[in-house]
Amino acid sequence: MRSRVALLVLLGASALALAGECAAAGSANVAALQTALRQKGLYAETIDGLVGPATRAAVRALQRRAGLPVDGVVGPGTRRALGRLGQPRLGSRVLARGAHGFDVAALQFLLAWHGFPSGAVDGSLGARTESALLRYQRWARLVPDGRAGTATLTSLRRGPSHSPLALAWPVAGELSSGFGPRGARFHAGADLAAAHGTPVLASASGRVVYADWRAGGWGMLVTVSHGRGVRTMYAHLARISVRVGDRVAAGTTIGLVGSTGRSSGPHLHFEVRLRGAAVDPLTGLP
Repeated sequence: MRSRVALLVLLGASALALAGECAAAGSANVAALQTALRQKGLYAETIDGLVGPATRAAVRALQRRAGLPVDGVVGPGTRRALGRLGQPRLGSRVLARGAHGFDVAALQFLLAWHGFPSGAVDGSLGARTESALLRYQRWARLVPDGRAGTATLTSLRRGPSHSPLALAWPVAGELSSGFGPRGARFHAGADLAAAHGTPVLASASGRVVYADWRAGGWGMLVTVSHGRGVRTMYAHLARISVRVGDRVAAGTTIGLVGSTGRSSGPHLHFEVRLRGAAVDPLTGLP
């Protein structure tokens, strides 16, 4: 515990605030540290914002490599040894397209947890991160200028949204991968492992707004709109049993579990969107 607190404090004054914004999400500053360590070839685990044995070992390995005291504390010398991704701290400048650094990695991590992942967390604010930032700003009713300044960062420091709608489990399957970081990327839904052909059920009553193949790895996809800005998405289906415009009740079979699109085996990829932002499906499930 002592080493974790020391690591957070030395990462900057905002680190503890960011760590406390949502315990499940971890700290954006720790995620940025992990990103920098990954690019140095010292950290190969998931960028999750949590200080664990792999993060502490990577910091010590960096310090040994740089000829610094091996104390596991991320001080100024360790930050310099991280190179361009060791600086600057989040909030010390306005971020816009073309920016690189520690603060950009922290921004990417926060955007992902708020439902707007931008691909790999890599500390570079390119087209995908700019797009995610603009979409978040519109979602949060901020000025959509693609610049992460005080207003945007203040908004992002609030905890991620939850589903405002109670949902039922869409398939009788085992949770194989939850919402959150996966390697250097972010998994925006929940994967439910089930046998090929298992019925997939609507999680709540609503209207089918998409029922077809969708590129981008989704495969056969059904999307149901439930009102209150909530949509549920059911991907990798083997078969679709509904059509656009259909009204469905909770528990209606909308398709069958499959492995279409980018999938390593039969399972349901289940997403919940709130006004377009991905939210953790477990926040709406019993």
